[in-house]
Amino acid sequence: MDSYLDRLQAAIASATNGMTTDDLIRHREGKWSTAEVLEHLYLSYTGTTKGCERCLQAGRPLARAPRLKDRLVTAVVVGAGYFPRGREAPKNTRPRGMTAERVLVDIGPQIAAMDALIAQCEARYGKRTRMLDHPVLGPLTAAQWRKFHWVHGKHHVKQILRLRDTR
Repeated sequence: MDSYLDRLQAAIASATNGMTTDDLIRHREGKWSTAEVLEHLYLSYTGTTKGCERCLQAGRPLARAPRLKDRLVTAVVVGAGYFPRGREAPKNTRPRGMTAERVLVDIGPQIAAMDALIAQCEARYGKRTRMLDHPVLGPLTAAQWRKFHWVHGKHHVKQILRLRDTR
């Protein structure tokens, strides 16, 4: 597994280690619970996985040409590793009600499945090829997708740790 995604999987496992179902579903008013944060992450991984599958089925990368704004936002998030707070999640990554137990069990294997498909796209289209568009960052290479998920995941692991510490 890619080192970014391996660290991501370990960080999520460590942050949720020992949490009960009650811990996973507890939340502050108007905020997501740990289970909902995990579901959001899970949905972002399934989205990337489906995008990679579409690229492989099409036999070509599906990314558009990057714009200046894409390059700037990607440089901040992926290059500098800074994930801004307070941004609303894209609609397709908002929690839909997965059970806490299911998301906790399924998130690790979903990261592994995503890693495998990113690797297939990278092998087929090359390391420098932008393969798929992110809804906010624009077109990304395989390496940029991996690092994005690491940076995004770290952002949410911090939220999970804060929720865990409010027991």
